[in-house]
Amino acid sequence: MQATDTVITQWEKGYNNYGPWLREKYKGHRVFKVIVDGGFTCPNRDGSKGYGGCTYCNVDSFTPSVSRKNPSVREQVMQGMERARNGNKADKFIIYFQPNTNTYAPAHYLKMLYDEALSYGTEDIVGLSVGTRPDCIDAEKIALLESYTDRFDVDLEMGMESIYNDTLAQINRGCSHEELLKALKLTENTKLDVCVHTIFGFPWETKEMMLKYADEINKHPQIKFVKFHHLHIVEGSVMGVKYKREPFKLFSINDYADFLCELLPLVRPDIVIQRLFGLSDRELLIAPNWGLKKSEIQYYIDQRILERGVVQGSRFI
Repeated sequence: MQATDTVITQWEKGYNNYGPWLREKYKGHRVFKVIVDGGFTCPNRDGSKGYGGCTYCNVDSFTPSVSRKNPSVREQVMQGMERARNGNKADKFIIYFQPNTNTYAPAHYLKMLYDEALSYGTEDIVGLSVGTRPDCIDAEKIALLESYTDRFDVDLEMGMESIYNDTLAQINRGCSHEELLKALKLTENTKLDVCVHTIFGFPWETKEMMLKYADEINKHPQIKFVKFHHLHIVEGSVMGVKYKREPFKLFSINDYADFLCELLPLVRPDIVIQRLFGLSDRELLIAPNWGLKKSEIQYYIDQRILERGVVQGSRFI
């Protein structure tokens, strides 16, 4: 994944843009994320909290196929760094444990995996990013992640998805918003950078309900990064089966761009936007199919933001 930009400055697009932020932080180096699959499952899949996972989820749809094929953590890191060097002229790397729930194991086992991932080419690895669920975080795991902060920048990415427990129940999340708040409390006064992931477009949530996500995110100073995604329907998910039987309204690219133009002014200006939208593999995507490449979607949204004169945080109080 490309994580730097050689032309756009941090605020040139009207929002606190992750790529240029990385370039500035790491003094012009080309910094890329290397996705690692640690072989984890999810408590919402293995029966601990439920089976089948969240109704929108097919984990393969959010993980590049090249990451799914590699057997060992070390091999994934080596091959991922090599691809980024050769294909994108990367010279610094963030190791990103992405698929499934990457703190869903005892702390001693997590340490073994994280140590393995960070042991190769350490001079070129600048960060560790760990994606997880809020209900799989505790004080021991926070302490483990903090133990790496003397050598690496460490961010903890948690799925907020929605701020509404009714929505979380409808999507079979198996995790309440209060559990996210508990996890955020554990990250207060730590050296970890917290990223939260949200999904916009659940058909029962109104625009006014979704705009309130910003108020909730703004309350927590430890949140440094956000990833905004629109809801998309993928093969292999419960929601995919339901959508095929009875399609429901999803964001068009025009409506989603307009929504972001209303949302961004409400978002605290110091928060760095890692993503404005998400995409699955085309062969798995059911809807919405905007018929554009990732770069084209990014350009479309950025142009709408610029045309409207939108500035992140301009309505933050």
